Amino acid sequence: MTAFEQPADGDLIAVVGLAGRFPGTADVDRFWQHLLDGDELITRFPAEPGRPVPAYGVFAESDRFDAAFFGYSPREALMLDPQHRVFLECAWEALERSAHDPARFPGRIGVYAGCGEPTHLQRLYADPELSAAVPGWELRLATAVDFLTSRVSYKLGLTGPAVTVQTACSTSLVAVHQAGQALLAGECDLALAGGVTVQVPHPVPVPTEGGILSMDGHCRPFDARADGTVGADGAGVVVLRRLEDALADGDHVHAVILATAVNNDGNDKIGFTAPSVSGQAAAVRAAHLVAGIDPATIGYLEAHGTATAMGDPIEVEALTQAFRAGTAEKEFCRLGSVKGAIGHPDTAAGVIGLIKAALAVEHGLIPPNAQFTEPNPQLDLSRTPFTVNTELERWSEGPGPRRAGVNSVGLGGTNAHAVLQQPPARPTAEGGRGAELLVLSARTGAALEQAGTRLAAHLTDRPEVQLADVAWTLQEGRGEFAQRAFVVAGDPAAAAARLREGPRTGVAGARPPAVGFLFPGQGGQYPGMAAELYEREPVFRAEVDACAELLAPALGLDLREVLYPTTGDGQRLHRMELAQPAVFTVEYALAQLWRSWGVEPRTVLGHSLGAYAAACVAGVLTLPDALAVVVERGRLLGSLRPGAMLAVGLPEAELRTRLPESLSVAAVNGPDQVVLAGPAEAVAELAEQLTADGVDNRKLHISSAAHSALVEPAVEGFRAFMAGIELRAPELRWISDTTGRPVTAQEATDPAFWARHLRHTVRFGEALDTLLDDETDQVLIEAGPGRTLGTLARRHPAAGARHTVLSCLPHPNDETPARTELLTAVGGAWAAGVRIDWTALAGGRPGRRLILPSYPFQHASYRLGATQEAREEAERPELEQEFEATANPDEARLAELFGQVLGVRGLGRTDDFFDLGGDSLIASRLLALVREAFGVGLSVRAVFKARTVAGLLPLIEEAAAAGGAEEEQVTER
Repeated sequence: MTAFEQPADGDLIAVVGLAGRFPGTADVDRFWQHLLDGDELITRFPAEPGRPVPAYGVFAESDRFDAAFFGYSPREALMLDPQHRVFLECAWEALERSAHDPARFPGRIGVYAGCGEPTHLQRLYADPELSAAVPGWELRLATAVDFLTSRVSYKLGLTGPAVTVQTACSTSLVAVHQAGQALLAGECDLALAGGVTVQVPHPVPVPTEGGILSMDGHCRPFDARADGTVGADGAGVVVLRRLEDALADGDHVHAVILATAVNNDGNDKIGFTAPSVSGQAAAVRAAHLVAGIDPATIGYLEAHGTATAMGDPIEVEALTQAFRAGTAEKEFCRLGSVKGAIGHPDTAAGVIGLIKAALAVEHGLIPPNAQFTEPNPQLDLSRTPFTVNTELERWSEGPGPRRAGVNSVGLGGTNAHAVLQQPPARPTAEGGRGAELLVLSARTGAALEQAGTRLAAHLTDRPEVQLADVAWTLQEGRGEFAQRAFVVAGDPAAAAARLREGPRTGVAGARPPAVGFLFPGQGGQYPGMAAELYEREPVFRAEVDACAELLAPALGLDLREVLYPTTGDGQRLHRMELAQPAVFTVEYALAQLWRSWGVEPRTVLGHSLGAYAAACVAGVLTLPDALAVVVERGRLLGSLRPGAMLAVGLPEAELRTRLPESLSVAAVNGPDQVVLAGPAEAVAELAEQLTADGVDNRKLHISSAAHSALVEPAVEGFRAFMAGIELRAPELRWISDTTGRPVTAQEATDPAFWARHLRHTVRFGEALDTLLDDETDQVLIEAGPGRTLGTLARRHPAAGARHTVLSCLPHPNDETPARTELLTAVGGAWAAGVRIDWTALAGGRPGRRLILPSYPFQHASYRLGATQEAREEAERPELEQEFEATANPDEARLAELFGQVLGVRGLGRTDDFFDLGGDSLIASRLLALVREAFGVGLSVRAVFKARTVAGLLPLIEEAAAAGGAEEEQVTER
């Protein structure tokens, strides 16, 4: 590679996600605003006049953590080093801001990071309660730097390399270098890189004359008044991908990493802790060569910049030497250091500097250097390529893209340098697609509510955003938790309003619910039904087109002209020979649309004509055969004497006492929902009598008397026709609407079964009895026009909390657009736990991934040495299962033991030990208490098997009856 030959796109790394915790703020966006405003975020502590001023960059919420989100018990969270807690939250937030859900990412995710000194371990040893209750090796496991990255991989399920880096102050930029190299080597496909330094409680360091700490509590990099640095808490995580992958996947690219380089000073310096001009210059020059760029094209340099008497002059000299290898220009590059704003966050310093530089090249803004007024004369900046800006500067594009360097120097001599470049222009967002489905989920109801509030505010502030991109980011780029909510809207303002009004909600169980498709019969059809879906949904359109083309020879017309008339003639849709194939076509196309989205039914159930769609979806009939059957059924019924059908709100037995011989009970849909059929005159006469008696009744939009004596002349002809159709055994559970039972293979393949179906009473209520008599959670989707079957299912006596019933086409009198109704059904299915193929839902045209508000962690304080109140066991957290009180004294005692090891009080008999943060180590401590309390020994396997108080107590009783058992120790690795 020649000196200024840039690497190919395949060798470039994209920064696609940023997260961090900083003095003064826990939010990257607000941190950036503080930098733009030139704010100083360092805390100075009281000092006597004339004495050194203690100062520290304090992250105020460093003791707070959402233990339940990461599956930790309160006791475990108290033991866990605060640096690990903060890094866990930053890792999750960075992934969310990159819009990648680790559970669904199609590749390996690596973690490269380091942390500060684990001072928490000393405080754990000093705590008499913890040190007495917990073995020392467990305390070390909770605090050792070795486990910072592997703990993230374990908790988030990441399978790429997990590497802990430790090079003092340059740790996190070295981690970025290693992560980038791993991506280029194919060791992972996405990587988290960063670092964290947090001390709880924060220190109050007192500066000493001649030391490295600032005497007045200000950190002034490159300034004439600089007299030392200030320590700080901080954390930063960046999400990295290969640039070509990021661009192909619609990622938001903050910056492109052209190159990184790492080296060590060796012994070319005055002492081990001293910096080296030659070492730093070599690292910077190496990065320039790998990047293939002229250093004259670098407009900003984020330096290590500690404001120490030795550090700043050596760094500026090293940077100058490296730049002079490529350019003699002076004062063209802005020089800055984030430490003037926040202090020196030790192991997190490099990545926080990278975050600042990435935002600078992305937004074209160079923040002022906080606490800078005039240059340190020792730097002699006028002879260097650098100048320090004291005001916010707009960084316009020149002949080439904006570029920045990031420099980091580690105590002991490990230097790191990165070269960043402005991201490629993002493709213009596609225009609106009408209604969009926005989904939210959280581990708790409180977090879900806050997530909705945050998103509403975000959308209100950004009315220009494409809602399709918001929908895609939420659907594909966020984790899916049990507490769920959704809204359907057509623009950001409407979405924000619906979120504030209260989105629709649901709770997903541990396993996806069973799905059932309900297919309505004739009577609910109307001209233009699902017209919007035909226009906007390619799968639906393709299925309708296929049906129309197969039907054209038999019907002698194009069914699409009947479904979607342009002349205003909608009456043809009520003709029997056209209505039946039209209803079937829409229902079949809807079913195939749902299946294309990954929603496969376990059960199908049709009402009258809907049974043919059910049979086709169940594999009993091929599509061509099903259409032929429906056409013949319509022809036969249309050739009969005209009749009528009437829905009546009476029980079947009572209605039969009122029926003349000419009328038949055509359908029993529920306890007091019956449909009768027969000659039109007789139906009209009975309707008049029922109305006079105050009995609810409604005439159906159908010109025949299906399932009545009037159809008997067609039964034999239909049986003969079915004998010529190839009938197969059902591949799905298909419930008959006439017998109320699952259809057997023998029935499905018997032409007489189909002939009886034409004449016999539809007993939909009994079919619902069978469908709803199931212990599993179910989602029932009415795949057809109207909401009749959904209403019947919701009102059925057996319907309960385990059943979610959805309709996916609006009623003809409803002004709701068809796509809005359908997406509302999709949202309802997802909220109940059904898995959706979001790429398919997007029509194979995924949107752009956006930065949206991240998860609202539900924090609690975990501070050693806090008041006794704070140290007591925490209240039972919000769990998926409802609370069930213990049933006897032994259960109550065992629940106390569960709470003692988990640090939670008020547990119920069915609360899951592992959902509360338990693991094999905690299980071992639990069993030691069980041996003490009940006099029996159990293996850790018993806890894994039982999981709850109600499950474990019988095992304890069995062991006691058997005289005890050997305890088996299992170590979590």
